[in-house]
Amino acid sequence: MTVVGEVPTLPAIVTGFVRHGRSIPIRHAFRYRVYQWLVDLDDVPQLPWYLRPLARFGVRDHLGGHGPTIKADLLRYLASHGIDYGGRVVMLANARVLGHVFDPLTVFWCLDSPYVVAEVHNTYGERHVYLLRPDADGTAVTAKEFYVSPFNDVSGDYRLRFELGRDRVRVQVSLLRGDRTAFGASFDGVPRPATRRAVLAAALRMPLMPQRVSALIRLHGLALLAGRLPVIKRPAHPLQKGLR
Repeated sequence: MTVVGEVPTLPAIVTGFVRHGRSIPIRHAFRYRVYQWLVDLDDVPQLPWYLRPLARFGVRDHLGGHGPTIKADLLRYLASHGIDYGGRVVMLANARVLGHVFDPLTVFWCLDSPYVVAEVHNTYGERHVYLLRPDADGTAVTAKEFYVSPFNDVSGDYRLRFELGRDRVRVQVSLLRGDRTAFGASFDGVPRPATRRAVLAAALRMPLMPQRVSALIRLHGLALLAGRLPVIKRPAHPLQKGLR
C-alpha cells in the first residue's frame, strides 16, 4: 500500500537523502541530503511575503500548466484517461526558490483511490506523466517512455515503489533491462510541519535547493562524459493526452 497509517500534517517539509546508482555500462553512484515539500493540492501553501522567495508552487511547473490550479490540471489528466476523481491529492515536489525550480520527479498520491501519478522532468524542459496503480506493497511497473538522461535510451521498464506515512516518505525507482537493474534512484525522508521557522531553517541549512539539484545533475553528467559513456540522441517527445 502506498499510504501507511496516517498522512503527515500538511504542508510538510520532508528532509532526507536522495540516492542514485548506475551499474551498467559503468558504475557511478552518489548520495546527497535534500529536502522536498509535501502539500495538499486543495490547500497549496502561500507563505508570508518575506518567505515567499524561498517557496512558490506554480501551475506552470507541473502537468499541462493550463490551470487554474495544479489540481485542476491533474483532474483533467485523469479524466482524459476515463478516471472521474475528485478526492484529496497530496503532492511531493520541489518548490520554486528565487525564481528557479527543477523537479526530476513529482509524485501525486490520489488518496482513497488506487492511483499514483508520477511526473518526470528532464533538463531539456520536457515532462512526461505516468499513471500508475501500485500493488499492495506500493509497487508499480511501467514501460519507460521518456528520455531523461543523455546516457540512457528510451527502453526498459521502471519499477517504482511509494510510501507515504506520518513518519516517513519514500520513493524508489529502478530501471530494469531484462534481468538487470541498469539504474536506481530513491528519496527517503522524514516529514515535519512546514512552520515558518522550519521553512527558514531548511533554506539556511540547504540553500537554493532546486539550483543545487540542477547543478549536480550537470556535474555528474560531466563526470560520466569524462568516463567516456556514450551520449544517446534525444528523440522527439510528443505532448501527452490530457496535457495538451
